[in-house]
Amino acid sequence: METINYLGETLRKWTIGASTFLAHPEKGARLMNWNLGYADGSVRDVIFWPETNRLDNFSAIRGGNPILFPFCGRCYSDGREGYWNAPDGKLRPMPRHGFARNGRFEITNLNQHGFAARLLPDSAANEAYPFRYEFQVIYRFEAAAFYVELSLANHDQTPIPWSAGHHFYFTLPWREGTKRSDYQVRIPAAKALRHAPDGSLVPLSPPQRETSLETPELVDRIHTDLRKNKAVIEELPDGDRIVLRFGDNETTPDPGLAVVTWTESIESPFYCVEPWMGPPNSPDHNLGLHWVEPGKTSHFLVEVALVPASR
Repeated sequence: METINYLGETLRKWTIGASTFLAHPEKGARLMNWNLGYADGSVRDVIFWPETNRLDNFSAIRGGNPILFPFCGRCYSDGREGYWNAPDGKLRPMPRHGFARNGRFEITNLNQHGFAARLLPDSAANEAYPFRYEFQVIYRFEAAAFYVELSLANHDQTPIPWSAGHHFYFTLPWREGTKRSDYQVRIPAAKALRHAPDGSLVPLSPPQRETSLETPELVDRIHTDLRKNKAVIEELPDGDRIVLRFGDNETTPDPGLAVVTWTESIESPFYCVEPWMGPPNSPDHNLGLHWVEPGKTSHFLVEVALVPASR
């Protein structure tokens, strides 16, 4: 593990086998980039990070893996965006995707294979989420994969709700000479939803097993009721895959678990496949909303692996 200076910020870099991982644990516990170097000198980006000459807007940069906590997407109260009805009966503010991606973290573990960082809630976070808790993000890096675990410990006297997730920006296309039509995503979901402007979840036609990443309807689609605990992005010309696994490989995912597919535009050099504990606005509809009892700790584990065509 190395400590490097980048545009005035202190970052951490891990080189494991052919893989290099770059992260800023103290700012949003953000994994910024994952790339692989090859014998011919070429480099392949797996997790996208854009070229930039400034980091003062760090949390707004489209790249890496922003952490979504305590809730994913937009929250609503009686159709009013940006609020939720907390268990104490109060109407409280809740920014889109929560506040962790903009938050300050403290490193609790730093080693040759990853890091753990604890959220340090500010006054705005305390107003939005008025509990005594410890939220940690734990990364473990390997030669062709990484694991990221979200952990919420309840130090309060009452149950705490959460429905957190990830916003992985995958580089796409990842091979020169290919285009979006050369890639497909496989998500074994029985249901698909769209998040309406009033906060409701609108059912869509059941998703296809395999969908081209050039399909416009894939943008902002919420996939739920997964039959298996993984999603796959595959390049059709040669069969290289990015495989995302959720939780224990031997278990069936929680019915509320959601995988969201999104990109900014048809020209964007990235495509996001995002595992969430539940769909957006979970405090309102309760789908994918989880409760942590006093004195207990809850976890959400995701593995992201690069699998070559030969396997």
